[in-house]
Amino acid sequence: MTFKDKRLIGGVAGAALLAGVGGFSLARLTADTAPTSKEADKAKEEEHAEGGGDSVAMTADATKNAGILTETINAGGLGAEIVAQASVTATPGGEAVVTARAGGAVTRVFKRLGDPVGAGETLAIVESRDAAQIAAERTAANAKAVLAQKALAREQYLYKERVSARVELEQAQAEAAAAAAEARRAQAAAGAARLTNDGRGVVVASPISGRVTAASATLGAFVQPEAELFRVANPRLVQIEAAVGSADVARIAPGDTAIVELLGGRTLAARVRAVTPTLSGETRAATAVLDASDASLQPGLAVRVRIKPSRGESSSAIVVSEEAVQSLNGRDVVFVRTNQGFRAVPVTLGRRSAGRVEVLSGLTTGQTIATRQAFLLKAELGKGAGEEE
Repeated sequence: MTFKDKRLIGGVAGAALLAGVGGFSLARLTADTAPTSKEADKAKEEEHAEGGGDSVAMTADATKNAGILTETINAGGLGAEIVAQASVTATPGGEAVVTARAGGAVTRVFKRLGDPVGAGETLAIVESRDAAQIAAERTAANAKAVLAQKALAREQYLYKERVSARVELEQAQAEAAAAAAEARRAQAAAGAARLTNDGRGVVVASPISGRVTAASATLGAFVQPEAELFRVANPRLVQIEAAVGSADVARIAPGDTAIVELLGGRTLAARVRAVTPTLSGETRAATAVLDASDASLQPGLAVRVRIKPSRGESSSAIVVSEEAVQSLNGRDVVFVRTNQGFRAVPVTLGRRSAGRVEVLSGLTTGQTIATRQAFLLKAELGKGAGEEE
């Protein structure tokens, strides 16, 4: 074999070896790339299922710190919801006006504005000549009753011994009964006036437990009988009175559920207790009385209620507040609460009224959505999109 032939064979072998190495590398590269593409596709599918780029990761603490409020939605269109202005008032047993039972000078004041009080607790003492007179009448009546009882016992003994006539016994019985009645009257008057132990004054006491919401008693001041000195209210015994138009009164019944909208966007559940059968002469509206229990409800607070009547129109549409609906890339969206945060869900809107809007499609009953400060989620979503770009 010549040198030229050997050189040719060596070149062919080197080319074959190079081709083999190149093929192995290409196969390995292809094998390494294929799973990576599949994993990326799978990640994209999972991202799409979770909402993809329309999701905002946010913990419950971060949501609270941002002031974002949420609400669980239920079915019912605008026609199935009555929106009314209302005010918080004290129940009949939730507020008491405390007065002086007799005229006189205020000698002791035990409670001030805002202090807690218990039922029957003394708020002040008024020293009064009227009180002294009531105490004197009570003492005199008791003495007469005792004397009449002794006279009756004597007449009973004399009648038994046949010394006195029956008419004298009957007269003694009548006088004893009258004296006892007068003693009871004087005792009742003293109890109603709440006399002090020494009989010189009257005790001003609270009939209910609660807090002092008004205090006009001044030490040393002279007050007239039945003058208001304190006002006590129990913040837990409140009710909500809503003004309902005449067209909607017939749709409301006791037991209907309602949502109370408080200042700051917070809401709480309530229930209709009663509806007045007549309309107010001034507002031409009936009053729906709602029961709700919350420490933030104070008498005089103005609120708005959304009553869900059991009678009348029904709808499968969902109603949300207008501030819950945001515009994102030309679409109307609502942010739905997820395990990781919120997801922007496209929705189709219907009628609008009193700051509320119907959602015809996109949401389902039982979902929790962002209401107040929902625009912050939109801003966060836009910020995340900008960072990706």
